[in-house]
Amino acid sequence: MKNLLVILLFITTHSFAQQPLQLHDAINIALQNSYDIQIAKNNVEINSINNDYGIAGGLPVVTGAASDNELVTNVNQQLSTGTHIQRKGAVANSASGSVAGSILLYNGMRVIATKKRLEELESQNKEYLNATIENTIATVMTQYYDVVRQQSYMSTLDTSITVGQERLDIVKAQLNVGLANNADLFQSELDLNALIQAKKIQELVIEQSKTSLLTSLSLKPDSNIIIEDTIIVDSTLMLGDVMNNVYRSPDVVAASMQVTISQLLEKETAAQRYPSVYANTGYDYSRSQTSAGNVLLNQNYGPYIGLSLSVPIYNGSIYKRQQRVAEINTANAQLQQNILVRDNTSNAVKNYETYQKSLQQLQMQRESYALAKQLLDLVLMKFQLRVATIVDVKNAQESFANAGYLLVNMSYAAKAAEIEMKRLTYQLGF
Repeated sequence: MKNLLVILLFITTHSFAQQPLQLHDAINIALQNSYDIQIAKNNVEINSINNDYGIAGGLPVVTGAASDNELVTNVNQQLSTGTHIQRKGAVANSASGSVAGSILLYNGMRVIATKKRLEELESQNKEYLNATIENTIATVMTQYYDVVRQQSYMSTLDTSITVGQERLDIVKAQLNVGLANNADLFQSELDLNALIQAKKIQELVIEQSKTSLLTSLSLKPDSNIIIEDTIIVDSTLMLGDVMNNVYRSPDVVAASMQVTISQLLEKETAAQRYPSVYANTGYDYSRSQTSAGNVLLNQNYGPYIGLSLSVPIYNGSIYKRQQRVAEINTANAQLQQNILVRDNTSNAVKNYETYQKSLQQLQMQRESYALAKQLLDLVLMKFQLRVATIVDVKNAQESFANAGYLLVNMSYAAKAAEIEMKRLTYQLGF
């Protein structure tokens, strides 16, 4: 399967005016417009920016400082030579400037551990982005095929309405020649009205399903879309392949990375208990001038270089406790990964069972639907010849509607299970 990060780079601008809306068009629109994907992409960019040795503390730090102060002072000095200097309102100036740089030489390998953690965080957020993309595709596919399902059931209702109208026409024709009564006429009209009402309700269901799909596409919920498609189920999935690919899920990969991140945080915390050694260098300049006093001018400048050492001796065992907490967080991260693998495995098995049962029943239900249609046509013909009763026609209509409802729902159940299994195993293509 193509890397989902790459897919985003090659999505062309789609004109929504194109009709009808195909599945790949819907997915492309969702990948372009999804707010969740945009947030996930921003998080990747943030962690990419943070993945730097400077953030980890491994690069030199250079600072500059400067000051210039004009002073008015009262001078009163008694020197050992016996000279007495006293002056009020003496003007003085004090100026200084410095450039200082330092670089960490050693702190228990904390910088290395931090840099590796930042790399893992960037990779982890890429996996989160992949998971968000995968979830978006799965949601769009499920909602798209739900619209197809509801429209398929509408076709069954339309057939039933056509039959209901034919039945009403037959009863009216028979009533005109005295071969039917008003009870048959009223019952036929009531049954036809009930079917028309059911169609109105189904139209509402379809519109609401389309609204859910449009929301996932981040489009206006009142946009007009036309979907003309059928549900085709991939019947080649095997449980063994599904189980072997559970660990490929971006969520599981990200959880595994979280274990590594927690282990690196352990190392960072442990490094706080080690000495820190810095190399320091810089250039200092200072100048002090006054109009009165023993020292009228004092000026110093020049470079310096040196080392500084910081050794933690005692801080109430804070670092030790932080290290222990970090170890527990690592254990929790491992447990969370195990939980995620367990739940994904369980969901994969459950969906595979639904998938298998639906496939097993699907062919039989297709045959049942075809038989129900043949039965409906036959009973309607017999009713026209007055060999079947109006109750027989009504029962045949109900059998046909139920068979159509079961057929589209079994197809959708199998497709939804297929989509979920592929999502859990990072195999969701389109």
